Amino acid sequence: MAKSVKFADDALIDDARSEAEVQSRSLAGQITHWARLGRAIERSGRLDHAKISQALAGELETTRLTAEEKAVWSERFLVKMSEPGPDEDAFFAQLRKSGQAPGLDASGGIVQADAPPEE
Repeated sequence: MAKSVKFADDALIDDARSEAEVQSRSLAGQITHWARLGRAIERSGRLDHAKISQALAGELETTRLTAEEKAVWSERFLVKMSEPGPDEDAFFAQLRKSGQAPGLDASGGIVQADAPPEE
């Protein structure tokens, strides 16, 4: 039975759409194919997800990961690094408000934040 799933990752959908064309699959067929591959890899026993999680948390050196685990770690690490942490947005907003750091305007140009009024 078909079920709907929402994806927040537009890049994943774009990549799946491109690959689906090359492989003569539908978008849903391509995503299903990738999901089955992922499931097979996880079940293969060649990946230790606990080790990958420990490495992501900084509790394990990445040199202790197998090549397959390192590939998964690398992809997850890049995703984590591209998203701001829970306090990061607030920190940089405060920094801009203080006038101690430049920022970007709506078009991506560098601008200097206004210095706070002197008391």
